[in-house]
Amino acid sequence: MNQLHHHPGGTLIAAGLDDCRAGRVTPAACLIFVGWPRLERAGLDLTGCNVHRITEPEHRLYRLLGAEPGDPYSRYNALIRELISFEHSMEHEQARRRRAPAAAI
Repeated sequence: MNQLHHHPGGTLIAAGLDDCRAGRVTPAACLIFVGWPRLERAGLDLTGCNVHRITEPEHRLYRLLGAEPGDPYSRYNALIRELISFEHSMEHEQARRRRAPAAAI
């Protein structure tokens, strides 16, 4: 899990993985399910998360944020941007790893 922390948003994603594996419905756990397809394609280990699947994670995330003080719209967008930054970083790293052996030949 420590390798996640060097990616932008990695701390949030690591917390989300911990939360969803423990069955906690938190904003961070919702992000895991929002980004599930891309996170899985990027090679993130989602083992244990599927047991506690959150349905309609985008709506659930917004409702959770709405129950907290502050503007849920702004926080929702900020969290989604953080997720996207993490996904891009993971995909970039994965692509770099795929190219590395070919470049060495």
